[in-house]
Amino acid sequence: MSLRSVDGAQAGVAPVSDGPTGGSSRRRRLWELPRNAFCPVLGTCIPIDQLRRLADKVLGGRVQADDYALHSGAVDECSRRGDLSERFQRDLDQRYAIELQRARQIRSTEALSEHWARATRGSEVGAALWVTLTHPRCDAALEERVLRDIHMLQHQIGIGTRAEAQHLQDLAHENGVLTRELAAAQQRVTRLLAGKTAQIERQQSELVRLRAQLITRETLVSSLRDELAQLEQQIPSLRSRVELGRRLEAQQERVHDLERHLMRSQQRVHQLEERLEREAVEPQPPAAQAQRVIPLVAAVDLRDKAVLCVGGKAAIVPVYRRLVETSGARFMHHDGGEEDNAAQLECHLASADLVICQAGCISHGAYWRVKDHCKRTGKRCVFVDRPSASGLARGLETLSGGLATAPACDD
Repeated sequence: MSLRSVDGAQAGVAPVSDGPTGGSSRRRRLWELPRNAFCPVLGTCIPIDQLRRLADKVLGGRVQADDYALHSGAVDECSRRGDLSERFQRDLDQRYAIELQRARQIRSTEALSEHWARATRGSEVGAALWVTLTHPRCDAALEERVLRDIHMLQHQIGIGTRAEAQHLQDLAHENGVLTRELAAAQQRVTRLLAGKTAQIERQQSELVRLRAQLITRETLVSSLRDELAQLEQQIPSLRSRVELGRRLEAQQERVHDLERHLMRSQQRVHQLEERLEREAVEPQPPAAQAQRVIPLVAAVDLRDKAVLCVGGKAAIVPVYRRLVETSGARFMHHDGGEEDNAAQLECHLASADLVICQAGCISHGAYWRVKDHCKRTGKRCVFVDRPSASGLARGLETLSGGLATAPACDD
């Protein structure tokens, strides 16, 4: 059934006035408004869902029309007084009761016009429309102005609604994108958290293991301290002996340091002497030096002897070999650990009758090994500070007493 047929069957039709109620103080009813006011009032003041609920209550739930047909039928029913128009009247009065109570303080059309102007700049346009059109001080001019304004506002609201719908759609799309990004970020955080948790567990396990090792070591240290205390009680002079041993080791290390320092100092002195000799006279080639010192070397009895030369520059080794072999001895050479195997030095030392040590051209380890071997075995050892034929000749001059008559090593 249509709204008109149902409403006409339930209630009579009352006449509708064509304009404001003159100077009366009574508010106008919905059906007393002009016909062109019903559409904006119902469309602006009552939401379509509420309009359908009101129609269902009055008509017994028999409204099957769509929103447009429902709105058109409701506008048509507002042109007469009936159950449906009275239900709309009560709903509007209840919905805007606070605004109607405030509007009672308005005593003039000018004040009502200002109230409407302020309301159009705000968000409560529906309440202001109902209050203004039904107010006793609303004349025909203000009524025309209100209907014009609400007509334009409806157009603007429609445009704004479409823009808001598009904006809402954009926001929904952005929300979807952000939701997916948030889910991905949460997954990454979950993975990172799981990794950190596993790392913490590994570190805690390592910490427990290290603590156990620390406890074990502390226990061992404590037992060693107890054992040391017992030994000190059994041997009262143990601490002093240990201290003396430490001092002896320190003194031996100090002696070795001084000897190494002495060797370096001697090397620097020899280098300075060589520089002075080069500046004083033009140096002769090694072959000429060898010819000059051969008579001196020949004066020493080296026949059938094994002579080992340790160290020395590569250029002077042939000179040494010529000097030694000219004296009737067998020449052997070891570079002191620079290129030859250091382990072979002991074999050469054992088979040698005379050792020539180039102190300035060998390593410290080879130097101490040669010196220790000669002291232990009593072999003669000639230390040559400078690698030259004349240096070798001066060293061999110390053997004037014969190889067999000197049991010690010359420094």
